[in-house]
Amino acid sequence: MAPNIVPGKHVDIHLWTRPETVEPVAMQQLHNIAALPWAVKHVAVMPDVHYGKGATVGSVIAMREAVSPAAVGVDIGCGMAAVRTSLRAEDLPDDLGRIRSALESVVPVGFHQHQDPAFDQRDASDWDSFWRGFDNLTPVVRDKVDRALRQMGTLGGGNHFLEICLDTTDQVWVMLHSGSRNIGNELAKYHIEVARKLAHNDELPDPDLAVFLAGTPEMAAYRHDLYWAQDYARRNRAVMLRLATEVLRARFPHVQFDEPISCHHNYVAEETHFGEEVLVTRKGAIRAGRGDLGIIPGSMGTASYIVRGLGNPDSFESASHGAGRRMSRNAARKRFTAEDLAAQTAGVECRKDSGVVDEIPAAYKDIDEVIANQTDLIEVVAKLKQVVCVKG
Repeated sequence: MAPNIVPGKHVDIHLWTRPETVEPVAMQQLHNIAALPWAVKHVAVMPDVHYGKGATVGSVIAMREAVSPAAVGVDIGCGMAAVRTSLRAEDLPDDLGRIRSALESVVPVGFHQHQDPAFDQRDASDWDSFWRGFDNLTPVVRDKVDRALRQMGTLGGGNHFLEICLDTTDQVWVMLHSGSRNIGNELAKYHIEVARKLAHNDELPDPDLAVFLAGTPEMAAYRHDLYWAQDYARRNRAVMLRLATEVLRARFPHVQFDEPISCHHNYVAEETHFGEEVLVTRKGAIRAGRGDLGIIPGSMGTASYIVRGLGNPDSFESASHGAGRRMSRNAARKRFTAEDLAAQTAGVECRKDSGVVDEIPAAYKDIDEVIANQTDLIEVVAKLKQVVCVKG
């Protein structure tokens, strides 16, 4: 579909959804973003758009020599990883509970972490140089190094998950969603507060949209910490994917795995769009350059998609990051019960208790409609449906 265009104060807002479907508080956030004097061309809004801190989730913003840390989000580098296996549906046991338990035993969830560091040379060859970079992060996180070491290869909670899925040909996939864990959160919160105190941000419509400007020490410090946290998130997913595939290899010794797919959906990239070098923030959006493989998940009871980007310049070569929430976590907890969750996740081996009711599929938008709204941004490579879902 072609985007719907809503006029903005400095740049316009291009929405890959109907404007009337965007909650008023999120639409106000989009107008706040469109009023930023550093914004370039327009704001690209994905079909999974919903309210977030400062900037909406599902927004892509190109800025000229400026960046807003709230337009990245507090889970720096959050994203997806997936790999197709040689297994087929008939290879899986009738009792999937054992596979779920095995996954939960090797990948800590929620606030749990590894007792000993779980990463090794199978995940990357440059761990020493990566961890040396920790010493150059902002001093406020210096006491977090042990936690960062032990959280490498952990899932977290909220909407993060680890799944065993089947595609429409009954091929088995492993898919997961996670980010930079506590260290990324701490870095993001620190820099958001630094930005709020800078004089050039005093007149912004929303203090949470505060930006750093190119050529300043604050911008240099943020970008240094940001890129390290984005790398942490990518490595975190790689470690978990290896741990999960080892569970399958222990049970199916002859299993083979394709090349993994990995993509950020909360991050900053230096890119060229419309002939200009810009800093692009994707908060709840993936890069969808021509040929780029990406992952757009649904919820814990619905489909997910492996997609290939079409390189649409109007979206800054981007696409949605998932289904997107249609109600807040608090609203979902008030409206739904554990029984509702069990009904909506029928056929999926997963938690069905009140602790994850806020992740019930009904709290999310229709993933098939979200995909249908961006056929000019991506093409579908595979449609997946989970049979096992691990959540914190």
